Amino acid sequence: MFLIGLTGGIASGKSTVAKLLASFGAETIDADQVARDVVVKGSEGLKAVVAAFGAGVLTADGELDRQALGRIVFADPAKRIALEAILHPLIKARTSKLFSESQSAIVVYAVPLLVEANVDYPFDMILTVEASEQIQLERIIRSRGLSMSEALARVGAQASRAQRAERADYVVDSSGTLLQLEAQVQLLWPKIEQAAKKKN
Repeated sequence: MFLIGLTGGIASGKSTVAKLLASFGAETIDADQVARDVVVKGSEGLKAVVAAFGAGVLTADGELDRQALGRIVFADPAKRIALEAILHPLIKARTSKLFSESQSAIVVYAVPLLVEANVDYPFDMILTVEASEQIQLERIIRSRGLSMSEALARVGAQASRAQRAERADYVVDSSGTLLQLEAQVQLLWPKIEQAAKKKN
């Protein structure tokens, strides 16, 4: 298995790049989906979150209220660290299981906090998807309905573009059109295939 770590800032276009890579034949595993899976209603993960942050992070039907939790942890770095301490071991265990079960030659693990969480999976290649901060803010406000201050807090809680680029083997620029983004990924795919064949 050739393992690619796909990262990037919030609203940078990671999901779009992951879909494009999947269209070429890669299997994609989404860390955000794994993070949702480990806190489903009735899970030990959700119980731990409620124990740490209170019942106010639950919806009326007992599921995790992500917006309520987000308001808490993005306003207080110590609480964000506390949440990560609960979730990261659960996410790592679940992700490792998915990796071990994969039969694909190329697997893309889309993980927003690859740099911040010091994710240490044995990646063969790391890609980061980047857009300007202004574009990120516009996308966050438009797609998530957050205020400018909330959007700024989300961007500010993540590693800088320079920190991600330093860790990455390739940087994909998503500031332009979808066609421009598709063209970049199309040019990158043969390099991925070549590296995967060399490893395998």
